[in-house]
Amino acid sequence: MAIENGVMDSGFTKMAHKERQCPGCRLRMPADATAAYAGYYHCSPECWSVYSEVLGTQYGNAIIFGQVHQMTVDAYALQHAGGSHKDKSIAIHLSGLHAANNLGIPQTQIPRLLQRLTNHIKHWPYYAPPQSTGPMTVFDIALAGTPEEHISRVKKWTDFVWNAWSDHHPKIALFVSSHLH
Repeated sequence: MAIENGVMDSGFTKMAHKERQCPGCRLRMPADATAAYAGYYHCSPECWSVYSEVLGTQYGNAIIFGQVHQMTVDAYALQHAGGSHKDKSIAIHLSGLHAANNLGIPQTQIPRLLQRLTNHIKHWPYYAPPQSTGPMTVFDIALAGTPEEHISRVKKWTDFVWNAWSDHHPKIALFVSSHLH
């Protein structure tokens, strides 16, 4: 603690002004020394914390979970590509969004399809991440006030992320079709 102009300063005020930017989605949040993350997504601990809250909301509501959970996982993973995030993960999550957006497979059936892919593929292709994955982040989902708004925001966010990877759409379509037939 320091005393400045006769006022005791615990350091928290100055700390609150420090921000950390997520390397994946570029979300800027106040730095939080208690936020921890040791996984392989290319994200900040603060962004991971928001994602964890969103997942908690989804696990607590069967309607939200059934309609958008897989999309949430896929969009977050793809928005946080890079770093030590594996090629296999990127290919799987692109395949998940392809299945939802182009094949019309219901959200609850996509994990089974993705498991089939993981069981059959030995060598995973590399897909270069786009420069930007759109204007929305998981933080926009966390701000939803109702289940309907949560679902709507996830769908909009997923569209932005999926469209950002559009250079790879033909390759993903071929990848999925060649390994599932």
